[in-house]
Amino acid sequence: MEYVGVVIISHSSKLAEGLLELIRQVIKDVPVATAGGTEDGEIGTSMEKIHEAISSVMSEKGVIALYDLGSARMNAEMAVEFNQLENVTIANGIPLVEGSYVAAVESSIGKSREEIEEAIQKVKQMEI
Repeated sequence: MEYVGVVIISHSSKLAEGLLELIRQVIKDVPVATAGGTEDGEIGTSMEKIHEAISSVMSEKGVIALYDLGSARMNAEMAVEFNQLENVTIANGIPLVEGSYVAAVESSIGKSREEIEEAIQKVKQMEI
């Protein structure tokens, strides 16, 4: 089965890796990648790391990318635009932990990128 890929973008590599560990306790098959921290291991985000993460989980069904803070969003948008990536949704304003988890669960049951986006919007509204 083809899945929507999930990308976790955080200023902290430890936070991103910890969230991946949490997801992997339940969801094993969905491609999930992290883009945490900068290239030199500092706090921050990297357009290149985000691009690599998106590319590593890209499928015909696309990718959902979730982030922790506004500058991560900016770098994600630049990575998508600069590399002319298609079928990528950057989930704006979604709580990172809950949103990433729900995105992985929804992807694991075969939902489309649009259906997953709708489900994680409910996380934002705390309707789950």
